[in-house]
Amino acid sequence: MAQPEVFGKYHLLEKIATGGMAEVFRARSYGMAGFENILVIKRILDHLSRDDEFVNLFIDEARIAVSLIHVNIVQVFELGEEDGAWYMAMEYVHGLDLARLVNRANKVGTFPVNLACFILVEALKALQFAHERTDDEGRHLNIVHCDISPQNILISFSGEVKITDFGISRASFQATEQHDVIRGKYAYMSPEQVEGKPLDGRSDLFSLGIVAYELLTGRRLFKARSREETLARVKRAEVPSPRGFRPDLSEDLEDFLLKALARFPEQRFNDADEMLDALSAILVREGHRASNNDLASFMKGVIEQASAKAEGKPAPPKRPARSMPPSAVVVLAVEASPPPRSIAAPRATLASLTREWTGIIGDLGGEMWEQSEGSMLVVWVARGGLRETCSRAVRAAMALQQATLRAGFRLSAGVAPGVARLSPESRRPADGWELAGPFYLARWMMSLSAHRGRVLMTEVGRRQVAKKTSLLGRIPIQGNRYINLYELG
Repeated sequence: MAQPEVFGKYHLLEKIATGGMAEVFRARSYGMAGFENILVIKRILDHLSRDDEFVNLFIDEARIAVSLIHVNIVQVFELGEEDGAWYMAMEYVHGLDLARLVNRANKVGTFPVNLACFILVEALKALQFAHERTDDEGRHLNIVHCDISPQNILISFSGEVKITDFGISRASFQATEQHDVIRGKYAYMSPEQVEGKPLDGRSDLFSLGIVAYELLTGRRLFKARSREETLARVKRAEVPSPRGFRPDLSEDLEDFLLKALARFPEQRFNDADEMLDALSAILVREGHRASNNDLASFMKGVIEQASAKAEGKPAPPKRPARSMPPSAVVVLAVEASPPPRSIAAPRATLASLTREWTGIIGDLGGEMWEQSEGSMLVVWVARGGLRETCSRAVRAAMALQQATLRAGFRLSAGVAPGVARLSPESRRPADGWELAGPFYLARWMMSLSAHRGRVLMTEVGRRQVAKKTSLLGRIPIQGNRYINLYELG
């Protein structure tokens, strides 16, 4: 076994990568009392160590990155020079970059929407922090990463998401001539970056929009066979409908992607904070919940399946339901209650009304996940598209309302589109689903509608149906975010 290269106070254990400006090593450092630490050494290439432009770029990267201490940004510990070679000591992220994860994931299926959105949220937190960074005197550093791409988004095996490589970033303290050179990966540039125009944070948001589009659709957006055609596609910024490649994406999520990828910066989100707010609101409305643990579990499953397939071995056991790709669903929660005695007595029993409900739901293709006398939770899995499924749920709600009124009862009902990870065996989500996502929201709206006797639905659902609706109000859910609630006329 080869001995590690000694580089100053570090031992270089293995070379991880070689780029256009530097080579990257996994390394070990030593401290007092036998303390050891695994980290990354990024060392400028020998033939560039005497090139002042590249040395200045390298130093600028360190100056930018060392000021960005954030959980979603790879930390730089030290900038130094050893025997004429400039280097940085950096945090080691044990995992994969997003490009390699996506490449493996695409071999076993589509990338789960909730996990893709989780990665985007974490990346946006990093960009928000970098774009808003100031110096010690409060002056804005105007940092723009300029190289947001799947290769520069790292995913650890514990599900952490970190942005790395500020090697071509721009900041206000740099020499102006360094801003005049176009650097980066052409397929992930913004139109203004390709055209050599002044850049701000919205350029990074466009690049992250490309990453998001490719992550969610499994298709390259601007990449072409030649550099010239790739650059031409970026300049035109013509974006095919994401739902054309992946119909289970909601219209809201498609609108989000298209706004992030608008041709002109003023048509995009103003900053990472606004983009993060917009995405977070969609995630809450549609129930796309995910955590570091979910991402870690997914990574482990993808690696195991890809390895088994490559070796011709049987696939490992399927992941638990919580790691299954999400399915779009529409949930209807309904309950019948007798009117006040002073008004009238019911003309039928709850048992007979429930039987009539069962026939209506069956005719419209709904699955009854819960049922008791005068109460039901009905689910439609949106296999034929969200619009048609919402339309079925609304038709069912209105038919149930008419049947309930004829029987002399009052109906409380809520319709909530969303997503759920369904086990292929049980056709149900994991334990606790009753209080999660659209299931909880439908029940909550059902209770809210009790005193009005009208069907309530969210804005996502309202957009899918042609029925007349009226805005009931908005419900705050987190900070300045809210859900619009509508009543069916």
